[in-house]
Amino acid sequence: MSYCLNPYCDRPQNPEGTRFCQHCGSTLLLQERYRGLKLIGQGGFGRTFLAVDEDKPSKPQCVIKQFFPQSQGTNSAKKAAELFEQEAVRLDQLGKHPQIPELFGHFTQDNRQYLIQEFIDGQNLAEVLAVEAAFTEAQIWDLLNNLLPVLEFIHNHNIIHRDIKPENIIRRRVGSGEWGVGSGEKEIEEKSIVELSASSSSSNKLVLVDFGAAKYAVGTALLRTGTRIGSPEYIAPEQAKGKAVFASDLYSLGVTCVHLLTQVSPLELFDTGEDVWIWRRYLVDNPVSEELGTILDKLLQNARNRRYQSAAEVIKDLNKQRQNLLSRSQLVTSQSIVYPPLHFKSVAAQLSSSSQVKKTLDWQLEYTLTGHFGSVESIAINPNGEIVASGSTDCTIKLWQLKNGEEICTLQGHRERVCAVRFSSDGQTLVSGSYDQTIKLWQLSTEREINTLIGHTKWITSLAMSSDGETLVSGSSDGTIKLWQMQQGRELQTLKGHAKYVSAIAISPNGETLASVSNDGTIKLWQLSTGDELYTLGDEFLVRLGFFCSVAFSPDGQMLAGGNSDGTIKLWYLQQRREFGILKGHRERVRTMAFSPDGQMLASGSMDKTIKIWRVSDREVMNTLKSHTGEVYTLAFSSDGEMLASGSMDKTIKIWRY
Repeated sequence: MSYCLNPYCDRPQNPEGTRFCQHCGSTLLLQERYRGLKLIGQGGFGRTFLAVDEDKPSKPQCVIKQFFPQSQGTNSAKKAAELFEQEAVRLDQLGKHPQIPELFGHFTQDNRQYLIQEFIDGQNLAEVLAVEAAFTEAQIWDLLNNLLPVLEFIHNHNIIHRDIKPENIIRRRVGSGEWGVGSGEKEIEEKSIVELSASSSSSNKLVLVDFGAAKYAVGTALLRTGTRIGSPEYIAPEQAKGKAVFASDLYSLGVTCVHLLTQVSPLELFDTGEDVWIWRRYLVDNPVSEELGTILDKLLQNARNRRYQSAAEVIKDLNKQRQNLLSRSQLVTSQSIVYPPLHFKSVAAQLSSSSQVKKTLDWQLEYTLTGHFGSVESIAINPNGEIVASGSTDCTIKLWQLKNGEEICTLQGHRERVCAVRFSSDGQTLVSGSYDQTIKLWQLSTEREINTLIGHTKWITSLAMSSDGETLVSGSSDGTIKLWQMQQGRELQTLKGHAKYVSAIAISPNGETLASVSNDGTIKLWQLSTGDELYTLGDEFLVRLGFFCSVAFSPDGQMLAGGNSDGTIKLWYLQQRREFGILKGHRERVRTMAFSPDGQMLASGSMDKTIKIWRVSDREVMNTLKSHTGEVYTLAFSSDGEMLASGSMDKTIKIWRY
């Protein structure tokens, strides 16, 4: 069947393969390739058709959007034309995203404008709600997990959607047994929230459509009053006044969620007399947890300054509330997990002395080193505990005397920020990694560069060195890890396994195992001698709600710590390959960690500007150090464990002693 696109044709159906309408004579092919099959939608601005692309051998389905405003007023038609043109521009700006329909074409034919878009096979959520029951809490968690990264993506492109509602969210049609059309709901209800999210987050089944109302927002444009656009029952108060901002989309997302939970019009879910949302009154045999309710309430704040300001902020809170929910459900609690023995030989003896415990609680700031003109992103202390090396965004490396804080020298040679520094095992060589994609080796006795290693295609993020000083390992934002023979400067092997940015690496004390962390949500363990991947720790759910930022081995190699973007630290017992504890205390991402040489303490530095000292044996905070005024990027213990160096976004290095 072919469908005539002439809006004035009263008999648009034509036999398959016809080139011209048999009733009005109009051509049935757009651009000699796109053939309409049937009318699937019609609104105030135009019509939408299911179509095929006959230019491709497979004749894939697509969507034709035709500009055909029903209002004939001059101002209305002009505004409609602007919005139609705007949709093409916005989709072209966004490029390809798996949860946004791809734009295939935009042109004018027969004095009418057309858009050709990717066809999304599925139902919008309004249709789903009409056929099925109200959404469960698990489905709302899944919806938020699916859509918030999409909103973050479009907002990062300075685009406000301005029409978030169930009709503009399409659930892709999937196979049986998944959360698809007409099946799978009972299975979802019986799953835990974390199981649902982990199993569905990678499938990206929800697609955000209709960017006709989208607005480009940049600079002072956010402050100007514009046209009031959007569906009245879903738009934020400021959008109703023509002042949409990024948080307006988040408000509409919150309204969408409570509508799906209650099957009640949003107009009835808000008490205008009391000026409050009353959506909980309409939850019939469909309760939600306090954790989800807290998120929805903040999304629905009428006052913009009390609402979430960005999708990233909501994602962060999702992770936090998820952890609270898991803890409350005893999915991850000390009561429900049997903790394996730690077997730190020195810890028992150390903790047997109450004076030793008291001593470790009394960390004091010894002095502050200033001299860098940029953030201090990396720190290392040489093996004999005499020299501190610091790398900075000012592209330099500085060497300092640890005992008195005097600056020794400045090493210059990198063209971009220095984000990693490491001393060789004999203390004679310093290695540095930079955003300029190079690794440099420096001879400390002469303070001169002796070699430059080139191989990564993007910036170096981290360095690690084997205990024998033979193997150097580098991690990069290109997603790879490279092994180098250090003395010869020769590349040995490239490890590929992470899907995204490698943010940190560490080598076990015995030199046998390499750990790497990535914002793909995983920690990978590798056999250093062969480069073979051993196993993966972590949860792909973290791809949406957080990711690992730092990693550290305990001194005996039996435990691994992973610092997370949600402010927690996860602990794994490597012999059993399982998580056995979570340290909670930081409010922001844990950027850096370091174990004390005796294994008794773990130091962690965070975006919340604090350093926490944890007692490993009972996983409690011993002390919180608060002198930095910026994010703490890097930490290093002295070889005797009595001093700790920290580097920060505030451009300083602080030396702590107990």
